[in-house]
Amino acid sequence: MEKTKLLHSTSVHLDEATRVQMIDLLNQHLADMFDLYSQTKQAHWNVKGMNFIQLHELFDELAATVLPFVDEIAERVTALGGVALGTARLAAANTRLTNMPTDLVTGQDFVTALVDRFAFVANNCREAFDDASNAGDEATADLFIEMTRTLDKNLYFLESHLQA
Repeated sequence: MEKTKLLHSTSVHLDEATRVQMIDLLNQHLADMFDLYSQTKQAHWNVKGMNFIQLHELFDELAATVLPFVDEIAERVTALGGVALGTARLAAANTRLTNMPTDLVTGQDFVTALVDRFAFVANNCREAFDDASNAGDEATADLFIEMTRTLDKNLYFLESHLQA
């Protein structure tokens, strides 16, 4: 992940070291969240089988809950005086998610793959909350709480398809 080199002037009352730390943390999550969005859309477009319409619509709804966080994260980066690293190419180069296999077809395969990815991002948001909170950046910590809450709910929707 490219580290912050340039800070723009801001009246945010956080010291420069904290701002740089938060910008780097947020940019990592920007890459992960943008990738999670695109992988969820990949599942939406390609799912097949008996539960097609249910999963097709669910995956689209899940993607729709993730996309606003891409914007929220990027705007928080810029509010802290940083540069949001938010292009598709930057996200692909910096994401920590494993790539969605292109040979998946069944609903269960896609649900299982999305469970892994939503859990990964949610659990990393939990850790990022701790990092932001310990750094004294309550606004960034709050953003990570909001993302965790939404991702956990999405994870519940996905995991419910795999439980008997």
